[in-house]
Amino acid sequence: MNLQKTFGRVQRLAFRASRVMLGLIHGGRISAFGSGTGKIGMVLIVNLDRQPQRLRRTLRELSRFRTSDGTSLTSLARRLTAVDARDGRAVAATADVDQTYLLGDQLYVQPDGRLEECFGVKEPIRMTRQEVAVARSHIEAWKAIVAGPCDNVLVLEDDVWFRRGAAAAIDLGWRAAGRRCAGERGPRLLYLSYEDAGGTAARVDICDALFRPKRGLWFLSGYVLSREGAEALLRSMPVIGPVDMWINYRFDELGALALSSPAILQRPDGGSDNCYSVLPYLARAGIVDANAVHMPRRTAVGTVLAWTAGRDREGLAMALSMLGLRVRAFDGDEDTIRENELPALLETFDALVDAPLSAGAISAAIGRTIAKFVFEADACLGCGIELDRLPSARTAVLPNHESNDASWQPLCALLGLALPIQAFPIGPPRVWRVFRDNRAAASRLENSAAPWAGPMDDSPWILLPGSGWPSPPPTDRAVQSNGTRLVRATMTTPTPLLPRRVETFPGNLAAFAREGLVHDARGTHLVLSKTAIGDRPYRSGAFASARTFAHGRFEAEIRAARGSGLVTGFFLHRDSPRQEIDVELTGDDPYGMLVNVYFNPGDDGAAIGFGYRGSPCRIELGFDASLDFHVYAIDWRPGFISWWVDGRVVHERVGWDPTPIPHLPMRLHANLWVPRSEELAGRIDENALPSTATFRNVSIWT
Repeated sequence: MNLQKTFGRVQRLAFRASRVMLGLIHGGRISAFGSGTGKIGMVLIVNLDRQPQRLRRTLRELSRFRTSDGTSLTSLARRLTAVDARDGRAVAATADVDQTYLLGDQLYVQPDGRLEECFGVKEPIRMTRQEVAVARSHIEAWKAIVAGPCDNVLVLEDDVWFRRGAAAAIDLGWRAAGRRCAGERGPRLLYLSYEDAGGTAARVDICDALFRPKRGLWFLSGYVLSREGAEALLRSMPVIGPVDMWINYRFDELGALALSSPAILQRPDGGSDNCYSVLPYLARAGIVDANAVHMPRRTAVGTVLAWTAGRDREGLAMALSMLGLRVRAFDGDEDTIRENELPALLETFDALVDAPLSAGAISAAIGRTIAKFVFEADACLGCGIELDRLPSARTAVLPNHESNDASWQPLCALLGLALPIQAFPIGPPRVWRVFRDNRAAASRLENSAAPWAGPMDDSPWILLPGSGWPSPPPTDRAVQSNGTRLVRATMTTPTPLLPRRVETFPGNLAAFAREGLVHDARGTHLVLSKTAIGDRPYRSGAFASARTFAHGRFEAEIRAARGSGLVTGFFLHRDSPRQEIDVELTGDDPYGMLVNVYFNPGDDGAAIGFGYRGSPCRIELGFDASLDFHVYAIDWRPGFISWWVDGRVVHERVGWDPTPIPHLPMRLHANLWVPRSEELAGRIDENALPSTATFRNVSIWT
């Protein structure tokens, strides 16, 4: 366990201990709460049905305080059912929430020059399902306030606690707010809980108790809203983007106020499944440097045998993969699986979709008490399996609507899994064979069972191959210039087809800047120097395609950078879900090339981004890649990837060798970077800086 994790754990334990002690201490009387004019007459707790423990914890926190009448503050508490991001219908398109906002909205709340330089204010961002659910929950709270009996209501999210001295701070702020809102029944909006946006909040009319914010407050964990304030917010809908961001635009209209310092804070030990849409942009701008996400383990649900209705999309196979199962799908022309062949398949894969099982294999599967059976509705008519033979407790039939979030419910209930946040997938075209096991039949069992000591991620989407992997590719195949060439750039001058990038990413010690990319008659030079930018000690260059591509061949002449700790990258990449196909030339060993694939399941927009090592393989080149230009190409097709050097294939991969093949559109990238980890390219030698990688004659065919 690293120091940061240890420190975080100590913080959480200390917090819990402090809450135990405070639980024994009466929090005091808060005169702002009670019945009558000018009082906060209700506490509305926003709480998910599936998290009753958080409601109980919040009520315990409220029970430490008394109202102006001397009764427990819990006497004013009412529960509001939160909108659950796992309910697809609840977060579907609605007139209440516009799910696309601009990066400029984020910058309005928290200005940051690095973020604006990387993307620009007009960069569109799509809200996550969690953010939509949070926004709709607060909208429901506003509606309840308008329809309710109280003039002023405290809206609380269920992951909060009252800091020491909260009672006095709230009373002092409420009295000051009353004086500022003379003639009204109270302030229309008063923040009791917030986070100053990086210390940039614009504050005016400051006094000891409170201030008037112009912009710059995050979170809506605890705020007092009047009926008039709620009516004004509802008139201003739709909410555009995350609700705590959007409400900053309403501050002047509401005459918003905030306590000088928050009296209510978010619990550090509560845990959250929230997902922030702006986070990838902050990471690429180098503003946050998120730790690598721990790889999920294969989901232990026993054996799953599933049959589809034969549609042209693989939604069910993709859904099972998103749940963390290792999925093998079958074509209608594959050989029948006999009873004695089934155990070996089920040692490797958790779920078989449309498997052509013999009668004996079906009987054997029914006899496995851990086996579960899943059918799309129409599949029951054509798969040749009699439902009456199957144990009903281990069988589920999904609704007859592909890409319907209602399909998650029976599927997850059968498998004993929580409903995922992501939408039920449509899936890729069946002809792309994403989940087919296309490895050579003769090596299938050997490779599946044998351990492999290489630095791969251990995930549901990687089969750790045997010591014989990879098998040598054919050496007599040459690149065929088939297809349509969409991009041809000499790279001697700037081109809008492949613009420079101003960004970085977690795990990179260099920041990509305009000054790190230079064009001349020899091509585009990515120059890595010991020039600090923000918290990155090095400056370098990068470029990427202006648009995404769905399959194709991607080619460039590259002279790699020399020097320990440096990586020259030429690769395809996307986020949500993360998928990637790499060529990496490491400066510590310029005689080799690293090829890699990252696969995460889901449709476009699914926030699944696991992967630290991927599935790398080192290829010997037979020359020093830093001395001269060589032609490197990635040929990416449905179900197949090949890597080429100087017109000859050097590596190939098919489905489950050792990952499914990425299936969603990606951008072409080129960069020169410095890994934080020394495992990839060694320790950086600063005496070798500046170092340069040069690219020229970039072509893209589809």
